[in-house]
Amino acid sequence: MIEATSLTKRYGAKTAVDSIDFAVRPGQVTGFLGPNGAGKSTTMRMIVGLDRPSAGRVLVNGKPYAEHAAPLREVGALLEAKAVHTGRSARNHLRSIAATHGIPRRRVDEVIDLTGLHSVAGKRVGGFSLGMGQRLGLAAALLGDPATLILDEPVNGLDPEGVLWVRGFVRQFAAQGRTVLLSSHLMSEMALTADHIIVLGKGRVIANATVAEIVGSTQTFVRVRSPRIDEVARRLTQPDVTVTSVDADVIEVRGLPADVIGDAALSVGVALHELTTVQGSLEDAYMNLTRDEVEYRTTVTPDAALAEGIAR
Repeated sequence: MIEATSLTKRYGAKTAVDSIDFAVRPGQVTGFLGPNGAGKSTTMRMIVGLDRPSAGRVLVNGKPYAEHAAPLREVGALLEAKAVHTGRSARNHLRSIAATHGIPRRRVDEVIDLTGLHSVAGKRVGGFSLGMGQRLGLAAALLGDPATLILDEPVNGLDPEGVLWVRGFVRQFAAQGRTVLLSSHLMSEMALTADHIIVLGKGRVIANATVAEIVGSTQTFVRVRSPRIDEVARRLTQPDVTVTSVDADVIEVRGLPADVIGDAALSVGVALHELTTVQGSLEDAYMNLTRDEVEYRTTVTPDAALAEGIAR
């Protein structure tokens, strides 16, 4: 378990993490989200003792990370996959870490097989691709068979098979009653992997809830398609109902369920070609939560930028 209490980090006049409180509980995968500059990496570094808090504290399994006699057996962390001696082979890199923590060599072979590194275990790390570097970082994090796993962008650079493996592994790891804190910018992947979400914005916690609760905060709408869509729209006009035209034959309706819309269309003799209830996604919820929290904002939409590029 990870527990942060009034956790704060300042760099001169800048406050990177601003008195945050949260708990990452065992038995579930906790997603850690936020825009660039929100304080996620700084928080992760404080959890494993790489940065000292300016105020407050963070405990891992009841103690500060530095007070654990065998920290690698308590916490496995992947924060910077390329922080390795590039001249060593993957196997020797892992053996050097294992030797400093009294971990037997057989465990090195186990994590090599577990992370799919067997075919490249004898090769120098300096020649590894980004994806292979990520796998090596995961192997190092798993060496001590830890109770807690902290992973910063673990699927970065992985192929689809690797992404699927990480997803399944962390869920199985949590199902064993262990603790997982997982950072990613891939909302679709986080929606499939995480049970609980903590969102940071400008160094503060702006959301701390289950994935279902966060996704449920987004507005559901009904997508309606018909060759006589204007007649349907007029029939649905009433207080507290929002009808938005999307295309010549498509509207989005907020404030009415699909069955009521279908009955309304039937009452005026209009055939519907589509009647779909659309639930907001984790990405929608995240964008709503962080709309005012981003440090750097673009002012040109992707479509406009593309159009400008084509014009040139």
